[in-house]
Amino acid sequence: MAQTTPSTAEKADAPRALSAIDKYFKITERGSTVWTEVRGGLVTFFAMSYIVVLNPLILTTIPDGTGEFLAGGDVTKIAAVTALVAGILSITMGIVAKFPLAIAAGLGLNAFLTFSVASLDGMSWPDAMGIIVLEGLIILVLVLTGFREAVFKAVPKELKTAIGVGIGLFIALIGLVDSGIVRPGNPVLAFGVNGSLDGWPMLVFVVGLFLTIVLYVRKVRGAILIGIVASTILAVVIEAVADLGGKTADNATGWGLVVPEMPDKVADVPDFSLIGNFSLFGSIEKLGLLAVALLVFSVMLADFFDTMGTMVAIGGEADLLDEDGNPPRTKQILIVDSIAAAAGGAASVSSNTSYIESAAGVGDGARTGLASVVTGAAFLLATLLSPLVAMVPYEAATPALVVVGFLMMMQISGIDWRNMEVAIPAFLAIVLMPFTYSITVGIGAGFVAYVILKVAVGKVRQVHPLLWVCAGLFVIYFAMTPIKELLGV
Repeated sequence: MAQTTPSTAEKADAPRALSAIDKYFKITERGSTVWTEVRGGLVTFFAMSYIVVLNPLILTTIPDGTGEFLAGGDVTKIAAVTALVAGILSITMGIVAKFPLAIAAGLGLNAFLTFSVASLDGMSWPDAMGIIVLEGLIILVLVLTGFREAVFKAVPKELKTAIGVGIGLFIALIGLVDSGIVRPGNPVLAFGVNGSLDGWPMLVFVVGLFLTIVLYVRKVRGAILIGIVASTILAVVIEAVADLGGKTADNATGWGLVVPEMPDKVADVPDFSLIGNFSLFGSIEKLGLLAVALLVFSVMLADFFDTMGTMVAIGGEADLLDEDGNPPRTKQILIVDSIAAAAGGAASVSSNTSYIESAAGVGDGARTGLASVVTGAAFLLATLLSPLVAMVPYEAATPALVVVGFLMMMQISGIDWRNMEVAIPAFLAIVLMPFTYSITVGIGAGFVAYVILKVAVGKVRQVHPLLWVCAGLFVIYFAMTPIKELLGV
């Protein structure tokens, strides 16, 4: 029998394919490699994979206004669709925008939907999801007309830098709080349990944090990913020996989010029956046009500026911003993000948005959209392998957020702290993000302060007209409760 050998053309297929990928995503041009992008995409996935578990827990916290729980309280259905939508939209972001930015159900947005929208009297989950779809479609129109991009480019470079720094502090705080290192205390926050690092889970966090830091300082490739995987393995071993269980009011030293133990089965068939379960205008019948308009406005404003801050922060960390502080292919980024908001509502898993945890992959070297494609592929795989994803506790994943927070903090040198007209708004933007646990509040405070100071020193002409509009909208946003009371809504 004759032996078949590959032809010269066949041998060249693989290098040619890699060359095409390199050219399309501009991998070499941005100083990266295919393997670096793959690794960075996986790092981003592990840093944000918690959303597959956390989103269902938030959305099933309370029933809607009719007394029904989303998906009947079945968190596995919500988890499967959460991963599916995140996977499809992250891949879309990578291919269309060619930017290392992953997408998933937005934290904060899902809580707002659960506690402030779906729980209103008479509201159902399909009605609430319809509001999210409406918000996404409106933002998409603003992008296609160029308004959203124009607003983004109207923001001064120093404020964009401050937004990136503030988000760095914000995600570092998220990491510290979720890990249990920082906890609610007297008067506000406290260190650990009764002022000390008590419990094995905290040891896992500390080991993971310093392992990641040491590897990063020594310039080890994949430092953040190695830290997450090693911490998870350590957590699984400790749980197998000590049987700690999850963190509760009576078990302060338990694991956060999930208990790290080997699942009964590695894969499961996903249930996507939630997709399409929304009512576009049902909320208007229940609440009235004015009330729905205010709800849509609240969600839209948060989504509008959170994404702006996130893509600036990611672009700054990846050294991809132009001289005005704008990332490449801004319009494509915003289009995909807007579609993601509507898609999340249409799939009944809340608004999907760009994730700041993408900075974890960028911090590990990712510079192109290929990383987002890899992250998306991992999310699609997670629809089948959700039991494995659920093995990663907060204590193993959050060290990456703290390290990335430091990396983003380094951008602070780009702010002229001697120029009070810029420094004070930048300061307010930076500190209010972590202090209020809201990116939107920080951005809004920075915008309003910038406009007020420019007016106060007689430099009104330096304020872009769109900044006046944004500052005015943020004033409305900050006063939303009294406005509702005034209007009787």
